[in-house]
Amino acid sequence: MTTRTTGLPAIAAGALAIALAQPALAQKPITDPPVTSILTWTQKQQLERYPAIEKVYAVDTIKRGDKVSPLPAAATQIDPKVTFNRRASSLDAFMKDNRITGLMAIKDGEVVLEKYALGRKPTDRWTSFSVAKSVTAILMGAAIKDGWIKNVHEPVTRYLPELKGSAYDGVSIRQLISMQTGVKWDENYASQKSDVARAGLAAFKGGHPVENNPLLQYMAKLPKKTEPGQEFAYKTGETDLAGMVLVRALSGKSLAQYASEKLWQPFGMEQDGIWMVDKAGLARGGCCMSMTLRDYARIGLFMLGGGKIDGKEVLAPGWVEESTKNHAPPKSREAGESYGYFWWPMEEGYYAVGIFGQGIYVYPEENLVIAINSAMPKASDRTQSQKVRAVIDAIRSAMKAG
Repeated sequence: MTTRTTGLPAIAAGALAIALAQPALAQKPITDPPVTSILTWTQKQQLERYPAIEKVYAVDTIKRGDKVSPLPAAATQIDPKVTFNRRASSLDAFMKDNRITGLMAIKDGEVVLEKYALGRKPTDRWTSFSVAKSVTAILMGAAIKDGWIKNVHEPVTRYLPELKGSAYDGVSIRQLISMQTGVKWDENYASQKSDVARAGLAAFKGGHPVENNPLLQYMAKLPKKTEPGQEFAYKTGETDLAGMVLVRALSGKSLAQYASEKLWQPFGMEQDGIWMVDKAGLARGGCCMSMTLRDYARIGLFMLGGGKIDGKEVLAPGWVEESTKNHAPPKSREAGESYGYFWWPMEEGYYAVGIFGQGIYVYPEENLVIAINSAMPKASDRTQSQKVRAVIDAIRSAMKAG
């Protein structure tokens, strides 16, 4: 994925394959018969299931607390026109035409825009797909602050000794969460022989959910391609490995429990969150949290505020800056790659992104957070990315003009 000097980065062909592959791993259907792959849901099924993912997949709950942090409305609301292919549309029409179900913008701590479409209500949760990776990065920063993990330079094998002797032996946590492990992996979602297709096929046969996790066992058999730190290469399975590192480090706490303790309760999320679990019952570090649009925006506000709650540091010192800057090795930067710690850097800020049009966009210098949920027809393609970019640009332009 390449960055641009203005607006939202366009999704290139390689990132398209990355995004499409993500939901192929490990989730556990609970219906009889099991639901078909998320990638094949009809548009009607999207609208029915995205707000109620817990009805079709096994999940864990991220419990909210007693308080809800206010999101005050600004005195002046914006309702910008969106221009795409030289045609201007009202925001309401553009959302409906492009299956954007929720859009929120918060400027200087006040809501300047909140809109819903296609039957979506403010109280409806919505699934996030790969936006969850960025929350996993937040939890990693909290675990370091709390002393569960010493630092990102620790070896992955300290927490996952099952990987000793594998291609992950010698890989640091930093290299894992910035996608530069050097482990060979085929992310070709169109091939049934690719790693991303095969990694999630094995069943969980019981026992410890990490030690006996079928995904962990698959990853332990992968060969080395390059030395760690030499290139950026997106590997879906590694995002779930990062979640397992956290689970081991937290000594018995689930990711959902820790997310509740460090973020949901103290920051004042308005609803419980939902986190899809894998076949072994672990919340997936790389996918599929569900929350309200307002709570997506609150995650952006938490990041915008430097990872502090009521003036107290929740994350390791400098974690927000560190996790949202470009860590791609020189060779990858020459190819235009830019990746942080499960966040995507851009010149004006950073963002979390999920397939079918989910995202949290943070613009620190503009003191602006934008959250978007969608049920777009395709998992991802260039035109859809450009349409999201048009919406983001319209909001930013309206704020600058105001």
